Amino acid sequence: MADVITVNEIYESVQGESTWAGLPCVFVRTTFCDLRCTYCDTEYAFYEGNKMSLDEIEQQVLNFGVPLVEITGGEPLLQKAVVILMKRLCDAGKTVLIETSGAHDISLIDERVHRIMDLKTPDSGESGRNRYENVELLTQRDEVKFVLGSEQDYQWAREKIIEYGLSERVNSVLLSPVFGKIDPRKIVEWMLRDKLEARFQLQMHKFIWDPAKKSV
Repeated sequence: MADVITVNEIYESVQGESTWAGLPCVFVRTTFCDLRCTYCDTEYAFYEGNKMSLDEIEQQVLNFGVPLVEITGGEPLLQKAVVILMKRLCDAGKTVLIETSGAHDISLIDERVHRIMDLKTPDSGESGRNRYENVELLTQRDEVKFVLGSEQDYQWAREKIIEYGLSERVNSVLLSPVFGKIDPRKIVEWMLRDKLEARFQLQMHKFIWDPAKKSV
């Protein structure tokens, strides 16, 4: 149905990543994902969820009274009504972010939405699913994230940043370590060595709460 989305959870927390990190944020986590990244920390969103109408979702979000909203997953763009939901939230005066894998067409997303798009690295096991046509659609409202599990991943990300001129194309290029797999200091050292125009980030919420805790 066009006005129904399968939702895993809706909750309030602080934004843990991106240039919006540290701000209070309402998260709408949708169900379903067609990727199986090796480092995935939200496998519970693959199948678990309840069908909710757009009216129900919007009202729950508005009840929090928080200006910032992120649509995440899972993979939000697997459900067509998510595009409508984002437009409605923008119309309601919210600042809307979407976290997407980059494997799906982002062209239908309302231009007011800030798109935080992953480019999947080799260690993810899903780098072959990157939809590079999306890169041409990115603007200074958007951000690109690379999750790194090794020096190979870093070198791959560095090449993509240069090849697509990402540092000039988007608001910020984000480099994140796979939590618990790679020493974050290594990534910082490589960035400084290469004078890479990118932003290093940690998943803030995993240091505030137990890394396995949901709804944070």
